[in-house]
Amino acid sequence: MDIYERINDLYDRKREIELGGGDERIEKQHAKGKLTARERIDLLVDRGTFVELNPFVEHRTVDFGMDTQKGPGDGVVTGYGKVNGRAIYLFSQDFTVFGGALGEMHAMKIANVMDLAAKNGAPFIGLNDSGGARIQEGVVSLDGYGHIFYRNAIYSGVIPQISVIMGPCAGGAVYSPAITDFVFMVDKTSQMFITGPKVIETVTGEKISSEDLGGSKVHNAISGNAHFRAETEQEILQQVRDLLSFLPQNNEEKPPRLEADLQDDYRPELTDVVPYDAIRPYDIRKVIDQVVDKESFMEVQKEFARNVVIGLARIKGEVVGLVCNQPKVMAGGLDINSSDKAARFIRFCDSFNIPIITFEDVTGFFPGIKQEHGGIIRHGAKILYAYSEATVPKMTVILRKAYGGAYVALNSKSIGADLVFAWPNAEIAVMGPQGAANVIFSREIAQSDNPEQTRSTKIEEYREKFANPYVAAARGMVDDVIDPRETRIKLIQALDMMRNKKETRPTKKHGNIPL
Repeated sequence: MDIYERINDLYDRKREIELGGGDERIEKQHAKGKLTARERIDLLVDRGTFVELNPFVEHRTVDFGMDTQKGPGDGVVTGYGKVNGRAIYLFSQDFTVFGGALGEMHAMKIANVMDLAAKNGAPFIGLNDSGGARIQEGVVSLDGYGHIFYRNAIYSGVIPQISVIMGPCAGGAVYSPAITDFVFMVDKTSQMFITGPKVIETVTGEKISSEDLGGSKVHNAISGNAHFRAETEQEILQQVRDLLSFLPQNNEEKPPRLEADLQDDYRPELTDVVPYDAIRPYDIRKVIDQVVDKESFMEVQKEFARNVVIGLARIKGEVVGLVCNQPKVMAGGLDINSSDKAARFIRFCDSFNIPIITFEDVTGFFPGIKQEHGGIIRHGAKILYAYSEATVPKMTVILRKAYGGAYVALNSKSIGADLVFAWPNAEIAVMGPQGAANVIFSREIAQSDNPEQTRSTKIEEYREKFANPYVAAARGMVDDVIDPRETRIKLIQALDMMRNKKETRPTKKHGNIPL
């Protein structure tokens, strides 16, 4: 063969690899409402930027008839490309080849591209669509998962890692997404579970569908294992692109900064958003919308632990992470799930140099036997730990209530807040005026000729003396009491002044967060 024949042979081989499992299997994939591995890559990366790695890799198993079965690329496409003009590395499992099952060489390809992502300081994205471990390869496939899990762990906090579940993800395979920073799922076609419905029925007698066991709604709203979901693969891949626009390439960079908008930063509407009455609910998203750049807020885990709202946004072009109580759900109180949700997001922001802003309106940690027995002490401590550990710029705005241990936990000065602002109507106290008055003045109320009148008087007395921002401000626990309408202005100024913040912690291998 001359050189031209060899070149033609090269292209023939590549075309065969690009067909994956062949036209018939591709049609079956489309019939399920799913795209192929390569179609997904085309939607994710900027046009014409994808470069494939190790396309000619094939399995080397000879048992169970595998010696007669070809598997182009061994069921996974790996490589690098660009999203919004910035480098990313990825893998995309090909369900048309061995059902995307992971074997020795399949895992090797993923591990290799993960190493490249870490060496080059770029985000890593996994497009998961796999039947799980390749049974014909036995323990070798399990070893392959181990190599991936190890890299997920050691590169955590070094480069952003994103998992997109675009089909089944079962058994040991689910632990890789669980270690990554964000998990995306598609309605009706994505599932994650350790043991499938058939195994559960055999072992426990319980009957359940795959969707009800581990579908996108379950993991976004109930388990909290996923962070985003959408109806179609096209939508979910666009969400991934949107998320990447907020993130730095690695832990040594700052998030990308956009040109500052020219809108007026004084926001008179804020005085109408938060009711003066401390027990009336409202939607914290209305405050967020007034403070951040227009339409820049990307909420994370929107359906899970809805008493806390977290997400990424921009303020005058600067990326920030928001941690906010949601007074319209459980009065914004902190429970087990919301503590986990907030703490992990705080640690993500700190890993990747994203300033953290806390909007606080909290009644306390949620009471109850179920919460106490479920470990609210351990889970609530995660928030305290995460804020205390974080060295990025940290600002808190107390909008209305800040009671008890939850006041301390939500980025108070005592656990490391750089700046704490309070609105004039903020109530900062050990507990709410009603509860405090009942404890402090119980004897006077009981002995009064008019207990209800006395109780009302004592509540107002307590509120006037303690439940306001000025006592805390007098002790330096609040840096300034601000006009609500100037909240955005104050935060813009704070972000500008703390852009070069440096803070160190005692040298150690790592802390021991209460998990």
